[in-house]
This record gives sequence, C-alpha cells and structure tokens, in this order.
Amino acid sequence: MIEIFRCVCGHGPLLIGLRWREKRLSVSRTRKTGESRTLSLSGRTVLQVIPHLSAGGAERTTIEVAEALKAAGAHAIVASVGGRLEGELSRAGAELIKIDNLATKNPIAIYSNATILSKIIAKNKVDLVHARSRAPAWSALWAARRMKRPFVTTYHGVYNARSSAKRLYNSVMARGDAVIANSDYTAAHVRQQHPDAASRIVTIHRGVDIKRFTPEAVLPARITALANAWRLPSNTPDRNETLVLLPARMTGWKGHREAIAAAALLKSGNTPPWRMIFAGDDQGRGNYLHELAQLITQHGLDDRIAMVGHCDDMPAAFALADIVIAPSNEPEAFGRVAAEAGAMGVPVIGSKIGAQGEIIVDGQTGFVVPPLDPPALAGAIGNLLERGPDGRQQMGEAAQARVREKFTTAALQQATLAVYERLMGRPS
Repeated sequence: MIEIFRCVCGHGPLLIGLRWREKRLSVSRTRKTGESRTLSLSGRTVLQVIPHLSAGGAERTTIEVAEALKAAGAHAIVASVGGRLEGELSRAGAELIKIDNLATKNPIAIYSNATILSKIIAKNKVDLVHARSRAPAWSALWAARRMKRPFVTTYHGVYNARSSAKRLYNSVMARGDAVIANSDYTAAHVRQQHPDAASRIVTIHRGVDIKRFTPEAVLPARITALANAWRLPSNTPDRNETLVLLPARMTGWKGHREAIAAAALLKSGNTPPWRMIFAGDDQGRGNYLHELAQLITQHGLDDRIAMVGHCDDMPAAFALADIVIAPSNEPEAFGRVAAEAGAMGVPVIGSKIGAQGEIIVDGQTGFVVPPLDPPALAGAIGNLLERGPDGRQQMGEAAQARVREKFTTAALQQATLAVYERLMGRPS
C-alpha cells in the first residue's frame, strides 16, 4: 500500500529549487501582456451575485473583476453566502453583502432573494447585475428586470440537461443581455443548448494572474519547502529524475487511473528516470484514494508515484514540475491547469476534449491526447522525457508566451469591463 507522502527520500531538496530557478528564469523574460486600461466606469456600481466565496474559478474571477472595477473608479458589490475568500474580496476593494440562503434551489427562497436583491439595487444605485451561478441567477434576473437594469451571466462550466425541467432551470444562464462563456468550447455548448442566445454570447477566457504564476515570483525557499513536504529526493547527477505532476482534486474523471496505467507502460520501457506526483484534495473520497493506492501497488509503482494531498502553493508546485499532465476523461470547460502551468513555463499534456486544446498547441506548447487512452498518454510523457531539459524548456517558453498573450487576468478584466460599458451605454 502506498502512503500519502511516500517517496524514496534523499537529501538536499534545496538543490531542486536552485536548479529549477537557474534553468527556468529565462522563460519568464518572454513578452508580457500590457496592463489593463482604465475604462469609463467611474462612479458606476456593479453587483455580482455568486452563491459562495470558496476557492473555485468562478469565485476567483468574481474577485478579479471586483478589483478591476475598483481600479476603474467604480463601486463593486458582491452578494453571496460568503466563504474562505472573503478576505481577498475585501482586499480587492469590494463590498460584500451576505444573503444566507442565496445558494438554495428552493423556489420560495429564490423569489424571496429576488426581493432582497431588488432592495440592494435600489439602495446602492446599482447600474448592472452580473450572475455567476444558476440558482441565484434566477433571483438576480427577476431583480434586474424589475429594476430595469442590464443583466449579465457567465458560464463558468457546462450544464447537462437530461430533462425538460433541468433545461428550464439551466436556461436562466442564457437569458443575460450578455452571456459570457469562459472558453470557445463553453460558447459552442451554449449555442447548441440555447440557439436564441447566440447573438448575445461573448467568449472571455478565464485568465491567469501572471504576477503570481511567473518563475520570478517563486523564491527558492518556497520550492525547497514544498520539496521537503513532498519528501522528494535530491536531483544529484546520478539520480536526475524528471518530475511529472498531475494537479487535480482526487476524483475519477480527472484521469488518475489513466495516469497510473500510463506510468506502468513507461516503467516497462527504456525511458530516462522519472517520478510522478498526484497533488489534490480528496474531498472525502477515501474509497477512491484506496483504489488508486491498490492500483499503484499492483503495478509496482510505489517508488514512482506519490499522492501528496492538497497543495496550497501551486506556483511552487509548477516550479518543481518538469512536465504537467491533465488527462481528464470528461471535458474541461476552460483548463486552469494548462494555463497556470503554461504561465510558469512548463509543458502540459492534456486531453483532446473540452477547452484544453484552446490553451495547448499540440506539439508546440505541449500535447493533447485522446481521453481514456493510457498508451497515448504514456507516449506523450515519453516524448517529453526524451527531449531532455533543453527540449522541455523550449516547449515551456512557447507555452508561457501563449498564455501571456491570450489568457491573462488583465485580458479577462478588460474584456469584462468592456461588456459592462457597452450595456450601460458608455463606450470608452
């Protein structure tokens, strides 16, 4: 049985951090995107509505947009139940108004919340309402229409509709005066499900904070601390292992089983030394962890694969990694891992479904492989192993340049505020 932090231990993980920093600082010198321009939103008030302020993509995007509104001279309000990101929202300069049952699907509560939101709109002279999840979106829609304010929605993911009732419930997200999709894949899904919304769809890719996800921002001490926590052996000349990282919560569709099968194939071949790390919260899925541990042992991979649990410092995790894999077997609506790893100058192998192919340019910034295909995944990992450090760095530089050109927080902020301006009738 593999233990959560089990690895073959060695000494001197500081060498990993120093080696990485020397190797990859040159990657960070590729061209950066410009700063967000100040838009003509001064004096305006925007209300964003989201169920919780947990650590998900929708929540972080809410904070990023609030920060941009503040910088543009606008008043940013967020209605939410609250959560662990309340402090970050406050530091962004936004006002939080808590509504205790905003996440409920109860029709009576949804109607009641519409009344509460209407009062918030009136009291704070809100100019535009932006909803980011279905249940509160119904309340926000009714409040915005009642108060005659522009209404915006964002699809942060795709919603399955196996019944007419579910299609009706989902349809609120397509009723915005502007319907923002977080990728071309998501936009195509919305057009297919709601053809009448096609003319109102705007694709705004989720952005990466390149001030945080850049090699220059990750000091050696952080890399060393994480290497120690993961009990990584030092990369001495006689043990120069390539680190393959799968960063994802521990759930079946994220592709851990396929990664184990691919690792077994790599072990049976003649490849340069490597080690694989699964970094992600199990969210109470103890049975799944037990299953993966058994698979690892059955394939004789106890000394090659470690499950290290949740990671609080993902920039440092990507700094340690030589290769990042995201072998999801269901579509990713955006592909945060591919974007963040790319920003750090690491080549990524993703699945040829969903939006990962919008971020990864196959053969240039990484590889995309069919889902549920361990031989293809093993082949792509083997390709990057054989390229060596210089070949991987070249691909990582291309990945970083692409992310900084197309997938930054600044670009997301600028595009979102432009939508607000257009709907409020004040073009820049």
